[in-house]
Amino acid sequence: MQQQPLIIALDFPTKEEALHFLEQFKGESLFVKVGMELFYREGAPLIKTLKEMGHEIFLDLKLHDIPTTVKRAMKQLAALEVDLVNVHAMGGIEMMKAAIEGLKEGAKSPEKVPMCIAVTQLTSMSEEEMKKELNIQSTLKDSVLHLCHSVREAGLDGVVCSAQEVPAIRENIGDDFYTVTPGIRRETDAVNDQHRVVTPGMAAEMGSSAIVVGRGITRANDPIEAYLQYKREWSV
Repeated sequence: MQQQPLIIALDFPTKEEALHFLEQFKGESLFVKVGMELFYREGAPLIKTLKEMGHEIFLDLKLHDIPTTVKRAMKQLAALEVDLVNVHAMGGIEMMKAAIEGLKEGAKSPEKVPMCIAVTQLTSMSEEEMKKELNIQSTLKDSVLHLCHSVREAGLDGVVCSAQEVPAIRENIGDDFYTVTPGIRRETDAVNDQHRVVTPGMAAEMGSSAIVVGRGITRANDPIEAYLQYKREWSV
């Protein structure tokens, strides 16, 4: 896995659109995210195609179910040889432990066990919404840290979180805890439906392990130039 990857979110409805976008990067090995919309339509054949093209894959399905179901599902996902998968931390420690068990059972070798991270609070969620709709009365930061401790106890590699939360995670959980941060926008980009947004440079300063960028690249007039601009800012 790349050390500090810039992960491009392939938020397209079809395989054809995703591959058309990737044609612009011919010859370059990317780290791409395949989410629910694309995977539910195209399934395993798309993952096989992307791997054959030389890309690393974050399969972003956010599993959240009883431990047995999550274990069985992760066993199937590990067989696809993806590089990174995730669950919802709110599924609990036993569920997260079961996810790791499934990945180890399904991987073709110990070296090919995908990294596993957990979603804490969605970057589209504000603190006010969290308190009102989820009835979690702590601060957003405290909620995220509480979930991070559970993730660490379960043996996962890290979390999906806002870059704004990374400094506190580093201080309380440790520098080796992997933090994948979506909600990344350059100053010239639209915020859209994200609340806790930072620039690539800010994410680097805050200590993010990896950033996820979607529309800022995929909807840009010149996706290659946008990708390079994000990469330059992220590498500062």
